[in-house]
Amino acid sequence: MPKIPAERLEEIGRALFVAAGTPPAEAELVMRHIVGANLVGHDSHGVIQIPTYIDRIKVGHIVPGAPWVIVKESPNHTVVDGHWAFGYVANDKAMRLTIDKAEKGNVAAATVFRQGHIGRLSSYTQMAARAGMIGLITADSGRSPKAVAPFGGREARLGTNPISIAIPSDLEGPLYLDMATSAAAAGKIAVAVARNQEVPDGWVIGKDGRPTNDPRQLRQGGALLPMGGPDGGYKGYGLAVMVEILCGLLTGLGFGVEPTGRHNDGCFMACFKVDAFRPLAEFKKEVGEFVRYLKATPPAEGSKGVLYPGEIEHMREQERRRDGIEVEDATWVKLKLLAEEYKLIDQLGMGDVE
Repeated sequence: MPKIPAERLEEIGRALFVAAGTPPAEAELVMRHIVGANLVGHDSHGVIQIPTYIDRIKVGHIVPGAPWVIVKESPNHTVVDGHWAFGYVANDKAMRLTIDKAEKGNVAAATVFRQGHIGRLSSYTQMAARAGMIGLITADSGRSPKAVAPFGGREARLGTNPISIAIPSDLEGPLYLDMATSAAAAGKIAVAVARNQEVPDGWVIGKDGRPTNDPRQLRQGGALLPMGGPDGGYKGYGLAVMVEILCGLLTGLGFGVEPTGRHNDGCFMACFKVDAFRPLAEFKKEVGEFVRYLKATPPAEGSKGVLYPGEIEHMREQERRRDGIEVEDATWVKLKLLAEEYKLIDQLGMGDVE
């Protein structure tokens, strides 16, 4: 697999998206989110998604430059229609507005509907944490094709329905939760397919309802299991149902699958200004003390020690910024084919990297 510097991947992605009709400012924002996912090790939401997004642009499922429209609002809430924009663009703007409203009113929330895939959720909650707020976001895939079976079922009826919460602190790296309510994100299955790898037990069932380690079974009538697997999956399933209600029903997207197969992320987000509850500096200091208390726990057998939520991503980002990002061969080939299609292969110098 080639190992590519983050800045170079951003350059390649920007050029491809602009060639596909994306305004340059939008292409830059999209690639910042995409490469940000690669940097922290969430390769399922990284450059592997570029060919899919461009395919969606070609068929009109993503509309670069689409209007961003406030349907309803008050000083503390906003309802946004993304008009099929890149989810990164629609959601980034919605989170910035929600932060601004929480700055004035202490608490604010928003829903966003009719937008493309929004990527890694913690990209948005960390925006709130940097502003001295607790950020929360949940997302579902609207009435897009489903990937996750309800607990006790064998057919996909839910999305991976992730949730993220980020907390301000005085730690060196950001403190946040970012997780799918399924056993794994669907993008991780795509990465496993691209790398010709098996997936762990408890992730996937085939269309016959039996466990499988073959990631290709997901797209052959199989399904992901809820977080917790075959025995504890009722917990992930319960969370997924709540996310579906917040992001599918509260936004008006609905549930089930529409025949077009158009990906349609629905999103609920909220920001809580810490200073409205207690002094921010005191809170950040105490969060750091709490984390250091946890990390001082003696390690269990076979463990290297306790990490705080987000710490492993912080360490991986430092490593990948220094050493570059590995891109699986199948994804690199697809990017080169797109560069050839748009006559950018020489301009981007992609022919010299194998």
